[in-house]
Amino acid sequence: MKQLLPLVFNFITLSSAFPPDLKDKNEEDNQLAQAYLNQFYSLEIEGSHLVQGKNRSLLDGKIREMQAFFGLAVTGKLDSATLEIMKVPRCGVPDVGQYGYTLPGWRKHSLTYRIMNYTPDMARADVDEAIQKALEVWSKVTPLTFTKVSRGIADIMIAFRTGAHGWCPRYFDGPLGVLGHAFPPGLGLGGDTHFDEDENWTAKDGDGFNLFLVAAHEFGHSLGLSHSSDQTALMFPNYVSLDPRKYPLSQDDVEGIQSIYGSPPNVPTKPNGNPEYTCDPSLNFDAITTFRREVIFFKGRHLWRLYSGIADVEFELISSFWPSLPAGLQAAYESPRDEILVFKDENFWVIRGYAVLPDYPKSIHTLGFPRSVKKIDAAVCDHDTRKTFFFVGIWCWRYDEVAQAMDRRIPQRIGKCFPGVGFRVDAVFQHEGFFYFFRGLRQFEYDIKAKNITQVMKTNTWFQCKEPLNSPFNVVVEEKTHSVGTVMLHHQSVSLFVFTIVHVLTNMYS
Repeated sequence: MKQLLPLVFNFITLSSAFPPDLKDKNEEDNQLAQAYLNQFYSLEIEGSHLVQGKNRSLLDGKIREMQAFFGLAVTGKLDSATLEIMKVPRCGVPDVGQYGYTLPGWRKHSLTYRIMNYTPDMARADVDEAIQKALEVWSKVTPLTFTKVSRGIADIMIAFRTGAHGWCPRYFDGPLGVLGHAFPPGLGLGGDTHFDEDENWTAKDGDGFNLFLVAAHEFGHSLGLSHSSDQTALMFPNYVSLDPRKYPLSQDDVEGIQSIYGSPPNVPTKPNGNPEYTCDPSLNFDAITTFRREVIFFKGRHLWRLYSGIADVEFELISSFWPSLPAGLQAAYESPRDEILVFKDENFWVIRGYAVLPDYPKSIHTLGFPRSVKKIDAAVCDHDTRKTFFFVGIWCWRYDEVAQAMDRRIPQRIGKCFPGVGFRVDAVFQHEGFFYFFRGLRQFEYDIKAKNITQVMKTNTWFQCKEPLNSPFNVVVEEKTHSVGTVMLHHQSVSLFVFTIVHVLTNMYS
């Protein structure tokens, strides 16, 4: 017995030294779990006071419910995997209860939204773009349309808030917790969406939370969707950093929203339903520009969008993307700042994403053009040198995108800047190290480094149009495969070769 006393004493000593930290840690974990289950699994509503006693059955049951939702091992125990999920930043809408099921949607398809205030973390234009793109995620798969308003009560009121805010029954908990919340369709708060201003919001990958991704998720709630247990779904409650350039909806998201509103209407993709308009042999273009992985062709009131790696061509009204832009744009180019500049007469506009920046249009003379220049015929930026070339009549101007100023030795004749191109340019864009110059019904592939023309093609070759057998453009100089579109050019006759050489030499000395 005497030999046991020291062992007992040592055990008591050790147990009194370590348990306080362990006890504190367990207490902290229990408080985190209870707060999480109160907020997202209706623990408080269903009687969390029972937890304060010895009866833990309700708490354990809610832990099982949460574990089942997230695909964890259903133990009812507060294990490390469960705690890790509870610590991930997420949406503030509950996973069960009144939000736990798909709700009836809006009784109309034309909805309005209003941005009440802006976060200082981002430029206003970037916020506008993120919100617009987030709503477009849902409008592309439904008959819904969204219109921005600047005053009055909109269907979806959008705001950045902190802590307890106004009449909202929900609150924010500071950084790295709840990112946002939204309310289902209805009167009052119905449709309204709030973002936690204590978070760091961003428009790009990196530090902070991508506003586009969070907004797209919250708008799903504004339209009547609940949370999804599918971890690939946009409506999964936890924040997942995705490439914002990729389409964020899963099949689960699409099926959920279409169960409320149905599929989008079938709209003809060609004017007057005529599929041959795109391949009209007399088609030419007003302006062309790249935009990230797209090439956009402008003509009158319309545009064509061609995506990298996708054969289909989208045909739309310019006003369907940018209502404030005029028809008949005369030049366009993509700048190194991830913006598109478009020109008509003496004005130009700047587009970032799908939003025209405020305070535009501005005069082209602010770029350094003299008053004698009344319009720009074409423009293209060499993204390797960050120099933009403007084509005005027979002249070529060069603009330094880094210094944001015109080069001093300007202008020069187009034939001197680009030997062989000639004296007039309708449109031009850059792709895979080549410039593509358009004039009338022809386009010229131009090797920037070698400074010569490598191919002569029809203007609509990018649309993979089939030419008649007797068309001379079935037999041009060489065969080349492009990632945006495939241009098939075959060597069949000496006569066409002579035609091409004569054409190039003529332009060199024009």
